Amino acid sequence: MSAITSLYRDTDAVGLARLVKRREVKAEELLEAALARVSETQPKFNYIVRLFPERAKALPPGEGPLAGVPFLVKDLAVDVAGEVTGMGSRSFHYTPSWNSVIVDRADAAGLVTFGKTTTPELGLTITTESEATGLTRNPWDPTRIAGGSSGGAAVAVAVGAVPLAQASDGGGSIRVPASCCGLVGLKTSRGLIPHGPLKETLWNGMSVTGPIARSVRDCAAFLDAMAGPSAGTRATPPLPEGGYLAALERAPVGLKVALVDRSPIGGAIHPDVAAALEAAARLLQGLGHPVEPAVPALDWAALMGANITNIAVSTASDIAEFARAWGRDPGEGLEPAVQNWRRMGLTRTALEHEQALRSLEEGCMALDRFLQSYDIILSPTLAEPPVELGLLSLSNPDHQQFVETYSRFCPFVGLANMTGTPAITLPLGQSADGLPIGIMAQGRFGADLLLLQLAAQVEQAAPWAGRRPG
Repeated sequence: MSAITSLYRDTDAVGLARLVKRREVKAEELLEAALARVSETQPKFNYIVRLFPERAKALPPGEGPLAGVPFLVKDLAVDVAGEVTGMGSRSFHYTPSWNSVIVDRADAAGLVTFGKTTTPELGLTITTESEATGLTRNPWDPTRIAGGSSGGAAVAVAVGAVPLAQASDGGGSIRVPASCCGLVGLKTSRGLIPHGPLKETLWNGMSVTGPIARSVRDCAAFLDAMAGPSAGTRATPPLPEGGYLAALERAPVGLKVALVDRSPIGGAIHPDVAAALEAAARLLQGLGHPVEPAVPALDWAALMGANITNIAVSTASDIAEFARAWGRDPGEGLEPAVQNWRRMGLTRTALEHEQALRSLEEGCMALDRFLQSYDIILSPTLAEPPVELGLLSLSNPDHQQFVETYSRFCPFVGLANMTGTPAITLPLGQSADGLPIGIMAQGRFGADLLLLQLAAQVEQAAPWAGRRPG
């Protein structure tokens, strides 16, 4: 392994940018290392949709805080001018003449965007398997899911193609793949990072942009580059004075932690996950944060029903919008589960959708009342280690198997989406057979900085930097 290859794989984004600034390494060398790593790992794990290195090479030398760092964006609701947006679909694809706001902000921060990562069709499941792009495989075990819908982003970071990748989360789609691949993943507060320029909210605010990374400080640097209002923004959490990265130096003291150690919808937690959660709780106690079992009093049946209605109506609306804009209906080209979401959305009335949004609003208020007594909710990210490929595919012909697997595997992550609150998954555990286990901390709306400060404190106490797939 060459010196630059080793340096690239062992250094996070903040560290690489500092080396570029000190002229100890050139941005061109980092891009070459990234492309070489993609060439080496893509055939086995299938996490890249398309590359555009010529765009990256044509970018002017950056002066931003992440100048020279190779970067990838997800091929869903993120547009790069002149490059195809495919959304994990055989039917949805177009070539925009514009950049998404976050792509412009990445350019301004000096990030070198050179490609797009895989996603399931329209991001509608928590594995990254697609009829259009194939199976994205977990680097820790290629027979297991990498998580979704930002599975390509997580694999890119896990195999060392990039230190930091853009991802999005409408129902766990940052935290699930980060947990499956042994990484840090931050689901941001609603409204913190804009989606523009075409629309400002996705899934009525449930879907947000955030980072997947190896280090907590890279997540903070991502927020410094991406957070803040743009045209059309009407509500955004306050930004910390001096930025997120600088504020990581202030460690939190005496946070009150609510431990959620059972599934909110019933079902068992895998023993290895339970052990990792117990160890994380002891770690927080040792850091001076009191931990006690406590569960928010929420109407889970109403929330889950409202969530399904909102996603279904949003999906049907998105498909109709695409048909109008591009003059073609996807018809039978959609994967079976996506067709089901569309049909479901078309049967919901405006009154039913309004009632669903009201139920979600009531869930926000109930959670906020609970968080008047606690600073953090600590739970597993997933109830089991990564499951086998195929079970959660949008083309799985066994719908009952899909539902049962999803409910058993992923009961914890949806609350943050339904309530607009931030949540971060940290790679704190491993199963007996060596698969990653993520532990999740969730906070009040706008408490993204507090989560990052806690995560940095945990990272220092229990470092994970050396823990990588073989």
